Amino acid sequence: MSWELSEFGQGLCTGSGIGELMEDLGEALAAGGERMRMLGGGQPAHIPEVDAVWRLRMEEIMASRGELERMLGDYEGPAGNKRFRDSLAALFRREFGWDLGGENVAVTAGGQTAFFFLFNSLAGRFPDGRRRKILLPLVPEYIGYANQSTGGPLFRAAKPRLELIGDHEFKYRVDFEHLEIDEEVAALCVSRPTNPTGNVLTDSEVRHLAQLATENGIPLIIDNAYGAPFPNIIFSEAAPIWNENIILTQSLSKVGLPGTRTGIVIAREEVIRWMQSVTSIVGLANTNAGQAIMQPLLDNGEILRLSNEVIQTFYRARSEQARALVEEYFDPSLPWRVHKREGALFLWLWFEDLPISAGELYERLKARGVLVVSGNYFFYGLEDESWAHRNECLRISFTMPEETVRQGFRIIGEEVRNAYAGG
Repeated sequence: MSWELSEFGQGLCTGSGIGELMEDLGEALAAGGERMRMLGGGQPAHIPEVDAVWRLRMEEIMASRGELERMLGDYEGPAGNKRFRDSLAALFRREFGWDLGGENVAVTAGGQTAFFFLFNSLAGRFPDGRRRKILLPLVPEYIGYANQSTGGPLFRAAKPRLELIGDHEFKYRVDFEHLEIDEEVAALCVSRPTNPTGNVLTDSEVRHLAQLATENGIPLIIDNAYGAPFPNIIFSEAAPIWNENIILTQSLSKVGLPGTRTGIVIAREEVIRWMQSVTSIVGLANTNAGQAIMQPLLDNGEILRLSNEVIQTFYRARSEQARALVEEYFDPSLPWRVHKREGALFLWLWFEDLPISAGELYERLKARGVLVVSGNYFFYGLEDESWAHRNECLRISFTMPEETVRQGFRIIGEEVRNAYAGG
């Protein structure tokens, strides 16, 4: 006898795209061991210089009388440690001149949790029966948002404009001419740099979105998990923007602390009170480890040096290596394109007029020991499900060891060539 699920349960307990992918990755790794080329996840690389900083910080915490005990044995307030919040606000004031204090900062149990709280607070079903949605001005967009609704459809997405660059590159642009904001729209949301494509919205695009949000009395949510000032995995010019109509999120994951599950929301005080209330109800308090490890690096600016000189440099080099492998292993006569590489940890590949779906290509690669992510998962919220482009793309991570990435691209090149040849 099965127990009946509520609307909430039906939405969150019955599987999701990101859940299936994470489970698939785990099972494949267990079955395939080191033979499996893991090019599908968002796991940040272990950068030796960064790992050494975390080890040193743990040694300092252990040596400091009472600090370990406070980190492990004390509840913090539901908005996070006050000193951490004050220090983070001070860093943003120094770097960008923004008028904010600790009261504009809330900590959550990871960035994913922050978005679950924000999306379901702003959109969904309202007491008067209305339903409102989050508008994604640009897809493909982060797969982790897709199934976060506590009941009913939560997203509406706008088709991008495709800008072709040379023979084998392209870039998605916000199509402002066809971007419709009506009473159904509760908020705009973008990631910058974008997961999955590495796209960085231009300063002009972000200012335009912020203006539209203000004119319509709704917030603009910017997912800054890969952005400035940390981890600053950006390879193009991009100025961060914030005001009281913008909700900005940060994370400690991509600086190398994904296991601490530390997300950050920067917003007007009203939003911070929402986060504080929801956290106290759902999780009581947040984890302390990430805040304790990071605290002095915010105060002395070391996190900026690590981000600018180590983390960004590391991933820029990995991105260049991955792009070179595409040139080495992909047939130049075939209609493949790589999204312009502007940040984040991925290459986004488009195989125009691919004879098979990206999902089938994913299965073929998996059978040969290469795990990627099929692009169709990232186009949720679109009304036009017939758009062929959504089934012609792959996301590939380049954070694994260089030889693993090389083997993966070689096999991808072979399978793509076979697919176009009708094999």
